[in-house]
Amino acid sequence: MTGFRVALSFLTILPVGPRDMPEKLASGRAYFPLVGLFLGSGLAALDIGLREIFPPLLVGAILLVSLIVATRGLHMDGFLDSCDALVGGLTRERRLEIMRDPRVGAFGAIGAVALLAVLWAALVSLESPVRLWVLILFPGLSRWGMLLTMEVFPYARAQGLGAAFARDRSRWQVMIGLSTVLLAAVALAGWAGLLMLAMATMVAWGLGRWIETLLGGLTGDGYGAVNEVTAVAVLLLAIALAGNGASLFAAPLPTGA
Repeated sequence: MTGFRVALSFLTILPVGPRDMPEKLASGRAYFPLVGLFLGSGLAALDIGLREIFPPLLVGAILLVSLIVATRGLHMDGFLDSCDALVGGLTRERRLEIMRDPRVGAFGAIGAVALLAVLWAALVSLESPVRLWVLILFPGLSRWGMLLTMEVFPYARAQGLGAAFARDRSRWQVMIGLSTVLLAAVALAGWAGLLMLAMATMVAWGLGRWIETLLGGLTGDGYGAVNEVTAVAVLLLAIALAGNGASLFAAPLPTGA
């Protein structure tokens, strides 16, 4: 599965990609949600061990740092650059210029603090019996959001790392990614999983549409921002659903007569 190796190597710190990986980046799109579920499974396994040793506040911090390390901070970096560019730039050209600047500005710093605070609070707030299922699901759902925006919206630059994902696109990649995350959502969380998938889809599309209006398309940094914001939205919805009736996570879907 070359495509899965490409996705795993690009989205994580694991150096398992083929030598000609730059030419095959587009083939990895279909497996973005699967890699997210892989990351989520690692978080769930780590959570099981940590909660036997440390208090919840510390466990939440370790999980958050572990996820950032496991992904090389790739999506977080994109979110920071997007905050600086989309909020601080006044024209399309200036926004794209800011995105290329490796320095973090005031809007990026503020965005990072806000995002990390909400993510940490959400990870701390997740409670049993839905905690493990949500930990597994939310990284897969957020990466489905990235895949969706790659398919729906044009790329804003003629060149760039993210441009490789805009080339050689095919609808089957989206269908594989959607099928993967749909099956996982239903199997792990039932009706709540479907609601979380719907939330991920709406947030990713809405944010992608907003970025497109400002830039004429998305960039690699924009994909990272979509991932981070979608992850937060899914976690918040999961906490709200659990607090107002955890039975949604266990209720069986109708199978017909």
